[in-house]
Amino acid sequence: MDPRVCAVELLGVFFSLGAWLCSLMTNMMSQWLTLSTELLPTESFELGLWETCVVQDLGVTECRPYDSLLGLPSEIRLARILMCTTMAIGLIGLLFAIPGIYLVNGCERTESLEAKRTLKMLGGIFCFVAGILGLVPVSYVAHLTVLRFFDESVPSVVPRWEFGDTLFFGWTAGCLHLVAGFLLVTSCIWLQNKECRLIRSITLSRTHKMHPEHSPRRRTEYV
Repeated sequence: MDPRVCAVELLGVFFSLGAWLCSLMTNMMSQWLTLSTELLPTESFELGLWETCVVQDLGVTECRPYDSLLGLPSEIRLARILMCTTMAIGLIGLLFAIPGIYLVNGCERTESLEAKRTLKMLGGIFCFVAGILGLVPVSYVAHLTVLRFFDESVPSVVPRWEFGDTLFFGWTAGCLHLVAGFLLVTSCIWLQNKECRLIRSITLSRTHKMHPEHSPRRRTEYV
């Protein structure tokens, strides 16, 4: 096995794991959008997928979950669905990719690299899909926020929502998923369809077969 292929495989798995963790943070954090107003300089508001929070200057944060699903804005409902789907697909891709790398051996006998190539290819495809689905809600919410921020029909005294830190976590997760998918698919292309002996345990009893010259001394009787 080429060491470069092993390195690409490991990088793909690590990027996939990091992307899934960033997607989890994006889904759970409440700083998708932030709002501060001059009328209440000591407080700022945060909007997330599952709750809204009020942050005071003293460090006190009060969060409240949404009362009704149907009362949510359409972009929040869409982001909920796509982010949950992204996490599920990203986890499936990670579970396919881990047993597909060369350093992970699930069998004790010789097997073809074709099975591992298939697992890695599926993992890379799922990572690609997770990256695209993860970028869509974050970019859509950011696009609507920009349009509303520069909307001239709204008076300038009305406070406007701005980007929160969670949006950048979402963009990071999507890009990491795409990079992980590219690395996993690239490692599959480099591999050749050939037999490869994987590391396996050696039975102790088989290694202790004695040759005739090393056999224990025979007991003979002399008459």
